[in-house]
Amino acid sequence: MSRSTSLWDPPSRLVAGTAAAAPVLAAALLGSFATTPNIPWYETLAKPPLTPPNWVFGPAWTALYILMAYAFYRVLRLEPATPGRRAAIIVFFAQLVLNAAWSFAFFYARSPQLGLLVILPMAALLVATIVLFWRLDRVAGYSLAPTAFWVAFATYLNAGIFVLNR
Repeated sequence: MSRSTSLWDPPSRLVAGTAAAAPVLAAALLGSFATTPNIPWYETLAKPPLTPPNWVFGPAWTALYILMAYAFYRVLRLEPATPGRRAAIIVFFAQLVLNAAWSFAFFYARSPQLGLLVILPMAALLVATIVLFWRLDRVAGYSLAPTAFWVAFATYLNAGIFVLNR
């Protein structure tokens, strides 16, 4: 027997998957738009120790964006009335906006200083998202952990580039 669905039911897998993937894909595409034409500028900068070769960034961010979308999908599939769900979604979107904005600040504006001003609150919001997601769904929280480690590393790189190129 099929039951009727209402607006308050959790979204279907397809709807949740699309809703989770679309904003993450948009952030990735916006970031790529700001970054790609400015790679020649980036290559001229002095960089700190442990800076990976440029080819590492694309696959790393691709994997991280997939994990972000998966974590967000898991939260979207929860009952909408789940305590903390709405706050987790809001904070997730805030860190995702800053994620895309960082590429514009650092690459498009060619400003490591502006990049630092964006990446620091982005990292804090990412940690907050992990905590909020983890409270709702531990797998969702754990799925964002690699992004937090990468953003911490990116913060080191950003700060190093800022200091070395003043």
